[in-house]
Amino acid sequence: MKIKNRVSILLATAASLLAFSLAAQQSQNRPQQSSGDMPGMDMGSMHRDADKNPEAARSANDAMSNEDMDMNPHMFMTELRPTKPGDDKRAAEILSALRPAIEKYKDYKVALADGYQIFSPNVPQHHYHFTNYRYAFESTFEFNPAHPTSLLYKKTDDGYELEGAMYTAPKKATEDQLDERVPLSVARWHKHVNFCMPPKGASRQDVNWKQFGLAGSITSPDSCQQAGGQWRAQIFSWMVHVYPYETDPAKIWAH
Repeated sequence: MKIKNRVSILLATAASLLAFSLAAQQSQNRPQQSSGDMPGMDMGSMHRDADKNPEAARSANDAMSNEDMDMNPHMFMTELRPTKPGDDKRAAEILSALRPAIEKYKDYKVALADGYQIFSPNVPQHHYHFTNYRYAFESTFEFNPAHPTSLLYKKTDDGYELEGAMYTAPKKATEDQLDERVPLSVARWHKHVNFCMPPKGASRQDVNWKQFGLAGSITSPDSCQQAGGQWRAQIFSWMVHVYPYETDPAKIWAH
């Protein structure tokens, strides 16, 4: 009996050590992230900025929610790559996982009940981002096509209409790593860069919004410092929008 108990203990210990070893190996293989690299942290910090300064939130939202996006001093977009074998199949598989996963969220109240939070609901936007911070954190380590970081809604007279979704990836992700998530031959990932927040404590009326924000003329840390602003080389994480209900394939992956 004692021998059996010892064998059981040894087997349990061996299993625990194996599990610990695998977890440690996975942790080492993941890119190291600071809190600023985590999509959930990024969105959370912008929530706080939005509460303090609605005009800054409007600037960020305008840049985030436009369906037709162009490269500009505040927006960096990946270039479309030549199609590799399997790219179209992978893109189709993403849509096949996404559509049924978000079908229930056509009722926006279900999304709210499931933990999605509206980003700056009081700021007029082309698309309202309903963000799931648990999925945002998950996206820091792995890509799950059924777990988009945000749902994209259009405001209607009686609520919100679901239009699409947004996937995110860590700020420090390489373009090859982005390609592993959503093929760069199909979609153009983007990131919001060169963001100069107004000086701390400045009233909304005193801020020159032609200078600050994601539509402002300030595009360098030196000019931001001279204006007394707060410089951020990049806000949010890498993003890509997808509109799975579009009938025109060219409009499904917006770029």
